[in-house]
Amino acid sequence: MTGALAELLTDTVDGGASVGFLAPLDRAAAVAWWTERCEAVAAGRLAVWTAWEEPGRVLGTVSLALPDKPNSAHRAELVKLMVHRAARGKGLARRLLTVAEEAAAGQGITLLHLDTETGSPAEHLYRTSGWTEAGAIPDYAADPGGVLRPTTIYYKRLPVTPRQGRGEPRDRGPGGGALESGRAGTGR
Repeated sequence: MTGALAELLTDTVDGGASVGFLAPLDRAAAVAWWTERCEAVAAGRLAVWTAWEEPGRVLGTVSLALPDKPNSAHRAELVKLMVHRAARGKGLARRLLTVAEEAAAGQGITLLHLDTETGSPAEHLYRTSGWTEAGAIPDYAADPGGVLRPTTIYYKRLPVTPRQGRGEPRDRGPGGGALESGRAGTGR
């Protein structure tokens, strides 16, 4: 699975999305980065969902960085929402976002936060999905071309839901194995 996720990551960076990497991103570096995430998934600190196109091509992913301290058990950070360039404009990012939000609420998380490049297409998604802008930080991170860009911080309050819906983080405690994922529909 890390190979398919690495292909998605390199496509995302090559497409100009600011997700923490400079272009061009070497496939081996992308595989190594996803492989490192496996430890966080196994420890219950990261939940990852993927949307697949058969056979074995990841069209999108989203993750929640889960809290590891008692005073922050009510919140999580939405990280690495990525959609392959070939799948953009079809509602997949919104579906992935919804899966992560519903899973977080099902786990009793009542506050989500994220940062995204100011002026990026992602900002429209978050604003139209009920996220609230908290502020912007100038020159926060370099875009894939190496230019320093501002980032905007967003948050969203979630209702506490009595049920734990489909796509919830599978294991928030120790244990685990390989990178786990739920699936968000591909719309086919």
